[in-house]
Amino acid sequence: MRITGRPAALLASAAAVSALAALAGCTVQPQGTDGKHGLPVHIQLPSSPAAAPTGMAGTTPTTPPPRATTPTPAAPPAPPPRVLWAHGSSGPGVRELQARLRQVGWLSATPTGTYGPRTVRAVLGFQAKRGLPATGRLDTVTWQRLLAMTHRPTRWELYPMGGQPAAAPDARCMTGRVLCIDKTSRTLRWMIDGRTVDTLSVRFGTQYTPTREGVFKVYWKSRHHVSTLYHSPMPYAMFFSGGQAVHYSADFAARGYAGGSHGCVNVRDEAAIARLFAQVKVGDKVVVSR
Repeated sequence: MRITGRPAALLASAAAVSALAALAGCTVQPQGTDGKHGLPVHIQLPSSPAAAPTGMAGTTPTTPPPRATTPTPAAPPAPPPRVLWAHGSSGPGVRELQARLRQVGWLSATPTGTYGPRTVRAVLGFQAKRGLPATGRLDTVTWQRLLAMTHRPTRWELYPMGGQPAAAPDARCMTGRVLCIDKTSRTLRWMIDGRTVDTLSVRFGTQYTPTREGVFKVYWKSRHHVSTLYHSPMPYAMFFSGGQAVHYSADFAARGYAGGSHGCVNVRDEAAIARLFAQVKVGDKVVVSR
């Protein structure tokens, strides 16, 4: 049946409204040919024009994949502690290390200033006891732990058997042939015309039998001397004041500065005193100073 007039116009108007609603995503109630509203129709549009591909209006937009994140790099490992001394090292620092190891009972040998097998074993034991990496090398961490447990070594802890640096020579030693003996540094310089030929570690008399100080001369030499007063051997004796002489002492060689003489100047190095005995002459000057 052909529809003309007003009903046709109403149908055209309803179609236009439906098209507009489809574009707007609205709910519309279309009218029938009799002018009455029908059931509501809901049309869903995409949330944005870009979310729906061309020709596919009303499709649900896809969620974009998560953006990849760059992992944070791990912190580099801490560098190992710096090694201060190890086997074969030598010098005053090694001597101090050995003296401190003696203080805590890890080294029984006297300091030598040379990092040898005994020092390696002592450092190994000290490190293992305290949970440190046991390498036998003295690093900064081990050194700080040892410093915290010990005191600064005295001169005679560093040199219990001699070998300490000599003090500057007394002014009276600068001319001629002189046995220049210094009580403060415990050294004997053999000097000729102001030049030091040799330096020896020496030990002196005790509080009750002190070594006399002053300027003397060698008045007698006795290669195999034995004390008539104490009945003790005094090899390579060079007498300069009464019964006081410069001579080799086996006790000094064995005990170092733990002992003392009855006034004589003891030498612990037998080879050195033998060389000195061969060079010194009767009449050479002896200077004993503090």
